[in-house]
Amino acid sequence: MKPFSRSDRVGGEIQRKLSDILQKEVKDPRLEMATVTDVSMSSDLKSARIYFAIPDGRKNNAVKKAIKGFESAHGYIKRVLARELGLRYMPRLSFFYDESFDYGAKIDSILNSVKKDEDSFSDYVQGENESSDF
Repeated sequence: MKPFSRSDRVGGEIQRKLSDILQKEVKDPRLEMATVTDVSMSSDLKSARIYFAIPDGRKNNAVKKAIKGFESAHGYIKRVLARELGLRYMPRLSFFYDESFDYGAKIDSILNSVKKDEDSFSDYVQGENESSDF
Protein backbone atom coordinates (compact mmCIF):
# COMPACT_ATOMS: atom_id res chain seq x y z
CA MET A 1 0.00 0.00 0.00
CA LYS A 2 1.38 3.37 -1.04
CA PRO A 3 1.47 5.97 1.75
CA PHE A 4 -0.29 9.27 1.21
CA SER A 5 1.75 11.96 -0.46
CA ARG A 6 2.37 15.29 1.23
CA SER A 7 -0.06 16.99 -1.16
CA ASP A 8 -2.81 14.54 -0.11
CA ARG A 9 -2.14 15.20 3.57
CA VAL A 10 -2.08 18.98 3.12
CA GLY A 11 -5.26 18.81 1.01
CA GLY A 12 -7.03 16.83 3.72
CA GLU A 13 -5.93 19.30 6.37
CA ILE A 14 -7.13 22.24 4.25
CA GLN A 15 -10.48 20.49 3.81
CA ARG A 16 -10.90 19.99 7.58
CA LYS A 17 -9.83 23.52 8.50
CA LEU A 18 -11.90 25.13 5.74
CA SER A 19 -14.99 23.18 6.81
CA ASP A 20 -14.54 24.50 10.34
CA ILE A 21 -14.02 28.04 9.09
CA LEU A 22 -17.18 27.91 6.95
CA GLN A 23 -19.22 26.46 9.78
CA LYS A 24 -18.01 28.67 12.63
CA GLU A 25 -16.51 31.88 11.31
CA VAL A 26 -17.81 32.89 7.88
CA LYS A 27 -21.19 34.60 8.20
CA ASP A 28 -21.93 35.03 4.49
CA PRO A 29 -25.46 33.67 3.80
CA ARG A 30 -24.35 32.55 0.33
CA LEU A 31 -21.97 30.06 1.98
CA GLU A 32 -24.34 28.97 4.73
CA MET A 33 -25.13 25.58 3.18
CA ALA A 34 -21.81 25.02 1.36
CA THR A 35 -19.98 21.78 2.12
CA VAL A 36 -16.35 21.22 1.14
CA THR A 37 -16.28 17.84 -0.61
CA ASP A 38 -12.66 17.61 -1.75
CA VAL A 39 -9.40 19.52 -1.97
CA SER A 40 -6.99 18.67 -4.76
CA MET A 41 -3.46 20.01 -4.30
CA SER A 42 -0.78 20.42 -6.91
CA SER A 43 2.35 18.39 -6.26
CA ASP A 44 4.35 21.56 -5.48
CA LEU A 45 1.66 22.68 -2.95
CA LYS A 46 1.29 26.06 -4.67
CA SER A 47 -2.35 25.68 -5.70
CA ALA A 48 -5.41 24.08 -4.21
CA ARG A 49 -8.62 23.25 -6.10
CA ILE A 50 -11.42 23.28 -3.55
CA TYR A 51 -14.62 21.48 -4.52
CA PHE A 52 -17.87 22.29 -2.75
CA ALA A 53 -21.49 21.19 -2.89
CA ILE A 54 -24.70 22.92 -1.91
CA PRO A 55 -28.25 21.58 -1.69
CA ASP A 56 -30.24 22.22 -4.88
CA GLY A 57 -27.02 23.39 -6.48
CA ARG A 58 -28.18 24.15 -9.99
CA LYS A 59 -31.48 25.71 -8.91
CA ASN A 60 -31.99 29.43 -8.27
CA ASN A 61 -28.43 30.33 -9.31
CA ALA A 62 -27.22 29.00 -5.96
CA VAL A 63 -23.88 27.93 -7.45
CA LYS A 64 -23.14 31.38 -8.84
CA LYS A 65 -24.07 32.96 -5.53
CA ALA A 66 -21.85 30.53 -3.62
CA ILE A 67 -18.90 31.18 -5.93
CA LYS A 68 -19.37 34.92 -5.42
CA GLY A 69 -19.49 34.27 -1.67
CA PHE A 70 -16.22 32.33 -1.84
CA GLU A 71 -14.64 35.14 -3.89
CA SER A 72 -15.83 37.65 -1.31
CA ALA A 73 -14.44 35.65 1.64
CA HIS A 74 -11.30 34.53 -0.22
CA GLY A 75 -8.88 36.86 1.59
CA TYR A 76 -10.26 36.04 5.01
CA ILE A 77 -10.25 32.28 4.33
CA LYS A 78 -6.69 32.38 3.03
CA ARG A 79 -5.48 34.42 6.02
CA VAL A 80 -7.09 32.08 8.58
CA LEU A 81 -5.86 28.95 6.77
CA ALA A 82 -2.32 30.34 6.58
CA ARG A 83 -2.32 30.99 10.33
CA GLU A 84 -3.70 27.53 11.18
CA LEU A 85 -1.71 25.43 8.69
CA GLY A 86 1.73 26.88 9.30
CA LEU A 87 2.93 26.24 5.75
CA ARG A 88 5.88 28.15 4.31
CA TYR A 89 3.80 29.20 1.31
CA MET A 90 0.04 29.39 1.32
CA PRO A 91 -1.39 27.78 -1.82
CA ARG A 92 -3.51 29.73 -4.27
CA LEU A 93 -7.15 28.77 -3.61
CA SER A 94 -9.61 28.11 -6.45
CA PHE A 95 -13.22 27.14 -5.78
CA PHE A 96 -15.24 24.78 -7.99
CA TYR A 97 -18.74 23.37 -7.74
CA ASP A 98 -18.74 19.57 -7.29
CA GLU A 99 -21.33 18.21 -9.71
CA SER A 100 -21.05 14.61 -8.51
CA PHE A 101 -23.92 15.08 -6.04
CA ASP A 102 -26.22 16.37 -8.78
CA TYR A 103 -25.18 13.44 -10.96
CA GLY A 104 -25.84 11.01 -8.10
CA ALA A 105 -29.27 12.54 -7.48
CA LYS A 106 -30.09 12.19 -11.19
CA ILE A 107 -29.05 8.51 -11.17
CA ASP A 108 -31.09 7.97 -7.99
CA SER A 109 -34.23 9.47 -9.57
CA ILE A 110 -33.77 7.30 -12.68
CA LEU A 111 -33.42 4.17 -10.53
CA ASN A 112 -36.51 5.15 -8.52
CA SER A 113 -38.55 5.64 -11.70
CA VAL A 114 -37.38 2.23 -13.00
CA LYS A 115 -38.37 0.63 -9.70
CA LYS A 116 -41.75 2.36 -9.81
CA ASP A 117 -42.30 1.12 -13.38
CA GLU A 118 -41.20 -2.37 -12.38
CA ASP A 119 -43.61 -2.39 -9.42
CA SER A 120 -46.53 -1.23 -11.55
CA PHE A 121 -45.67 -3.84 -14.21
CA SER A 122 -45.54 -6.63 -11.61
CA ASP A 123 -48.92 -5.46 -10.22
CA TYR A 124 -50.32 -5.54 -13.76
CA VAL A 125 -48.94 -9.06 -14.41
CA GLN A 126 -50.24 -10.30 -11.07
CA GLY A 127 -53.68 -8.86 -11.90
CA GLU A 128 -53.64 -10.65 -15.26
CA ASN A 129 -52.73 -13.95 -13.58
CA GLU A 130 -55.60 -13.63 -11.11
CA SER A 131 -58.15 -12.86 -13.82
CA SER A 132 -57.02 -15.82 -15.96
CA ASP A 133 -57.55 -18.30 -13.09
CA PHE A 134 -61.28 -18.44 -13.81
